[in-house]
Amino acid sequence: MERRGVALPPLPCWGRIPNFKGADVAARRLREVPEYVEARVILVNPDSPQLHVRRMALLDGKTVVMPTPRLKQGFLVLTPEGVGGRVDEASTIRGAFKYGRRVDEMPEVDFVVEGSVAVDLQGNRLGKGGGYGDREIAMAKARRPDVKVATTVHSIQVVERVPAGEGDYRVDYIATERYLYRVC
Repeated sequence: MERRGVALPPLPCWGRIPNFKGADVAARRLREVPEYVEARVILVNPDSPQLHVRRMALLDGKTVVMPTPRLKQGFLVLTPEGVGGRVDEASTIRGAFKYGRRVDEMPEVDFVVEGSVAVDLQGNRLGKGGGYGDREIAMAKARRPDVKVATTVHSIQVVERVPAGEGDYRVDYIATERYLYRVC
């Protein structure tokens, strides 16, 4: 991604969910997803490229549940009313800690957005290797088994095949700066 000039800070993008040019466009594509539109409470991972999803969800009047990094401090619940006019700041990790309400257990959510290092068109995703994304999805599905999961990535992160094993959760939607894919 860095070699192709599509990676954005923080750099290097190795060892993290990479931020990318067009992350804002990929986020807006989620507005084409019926489950996003209908959702009142959305789980969005704390990584940089999903900042745009957190911001958009708050502006769309949705409650955002953000896992704290490595789930060390549970979850932060951000409401449009609670952040007031400080949506841009509240959408950052530092701002979420400032304006969010910390809870130990994940509330029931209506939609999930996770970051990915790579994803294939069968919905298999690769995270940064700690297993936190899959744990977050598992927690959301434990509360609501039918909850749909999306990822926002750059189109070059959509690859032919991502190896998947037991305990790996698939995504239902892939939003890129170019397309929105519904995984069958």
